[in-house]
Amino acid sequence: MSYFCTMITKEEEKFIDYWEQSRGKNKRWISVLTVGLPLALLMVVTIFANFFSGWYKRAAMIRNSDSSQVMVLMIAAILIVGFVVYFSAKHQWDMNEKRYQEFKQKRDRAGNS
Repeated sequence: MSYFCTMITKEEEKFIDYWEQSRGKNKRWISVLTVGLPLALLMVVTIFANFFSGWYKRAAMIRNSDSSQVMVLMIAAILIVGFVVYFSAKHQWDMNEKRYQEFKQKRDRAGNS
């Protein structure tokens, strides 16, 4: 068992207080959107810019000959946005929860010493 730095810092105590108050709030859909939406939109805009830039001539010919390709791309973009938004928000919540549990254990150990 290691006893390195069992004291809890003020920042860790602030995080514990913050997370105890906002654990449930961070599962609302608006906070979920704010976490992953910028990354998802950046990915989709990059894909669209690449698709419509015309740098790959064969892909441009296929796109111009078949209009359903754009519809498939739109559906894929929506799925990408949904996937990235959901999983990035879930990941951030899990990381904050893990951090909260670690700090809380550290505080409990420091109080028992």
